[in-house]
Amino acid sequence: MKILVTGGAGFIGSHIADAYIELGHDVTIVDNFSSGREENCNPKAEIIRMDITSSEIERLFEQKQFDVLNHHAAQMDVRVSVNNPKYDATTNILGGLNLYEAAKKHGVKKIIFASSGGTVYGEQQEFPANEEHPKNPLSPYGVSKLANEHYLYYYAQEHRIPSAILRYANIYGPRQNPHGEAGVVAIFAKKLLAGEQPIINGDGLQTRDYVYVGDVVIANILALKDTMTGAYNVGTEIESDVATIFRNLNEIIDGKCAEKYGEAKAGEQRRSVISYKKINKETGWVPTVDFREGLKKTVEFFKSQS
Repeated sequence: MKILVTGGAGFIGSHIADAYIELGHDVTIVDNFSSGREENCNPKAEIIRMDITSSEIERLFEQKQFDVLNHHAAQMDVRVSVNNPKYDATTNILGGLNLYEAAKKHGVKKIIFASSGGTVYGEQQEFPANEEHPKNPLSPYGVSKLANEHYLYYYAQEHRIPSAILRYANIYGPRQNPHGEAGVVAIFAKKLLAGEQPIINGDGLQTRDYVYVGDVVIANILALKDTMTGAYNVGTEIESDVATIFRNLNEIIDGKCAEKYGEAKAGEQRRSVISYKKINKETGWVPTVDFREGLKKTVEFFKSQS
């Protein structure tokens, strides 16, 4: 198949592009390289430096005649979305619509979309949350992800373009960006390896569901199947708190860094954990990488980069 991976130079998208190429698919990567890195890109992919909001997107779809759009490009920092909701909406909502309109006009047969189980549900009422949980996002980022889900339902109903929506838990692993606000595993690992002091926000007891990037890749391979449509959580059903993550990474690296706590971040969810029963029932998908083993793999990657 001819597959377009938007955000294919980024952390998650580059792993997916690698897997699709290994399976023999013809992969094109579109990325504006605002956070993506050229060294992440598979040399067998065609790499196009372009923003998803560009007017050139339609011409690209016309030229390439993609079978599948795998859409991972995004403004993905919750705090950026809070500080600049218009910027977030321009990239995540208008950029998405730009892609979907091009897909509609030029024969795309399926769309795979990276949504967020960590944000579309908001403060959870049930633990773990399944796909039917009320959706009350607490950030513009979460609103933009949910808006894309609604648009994709429209394109499926009105234009017969089926979609698989993957609501990710907190993804971690090799290639994750250790700079910025998102990705506590990468941030802590990089700082600890450099001998710097990580700061644990608040009391460190806020929890997230951490899923290894390799398991996420498998979900994106399964999503190529015609039978997989609708929304699916991709997580582990296990909560891990930030302080425990620090202690695990500290031990894996050298065990010498003190725990230091800072101010809590305003608007941060207290708990987030999602059920994977639906995707398991329909496809057999399960998370296979134990969290501590995944942390070790992530640390080894950052060691190799230093």
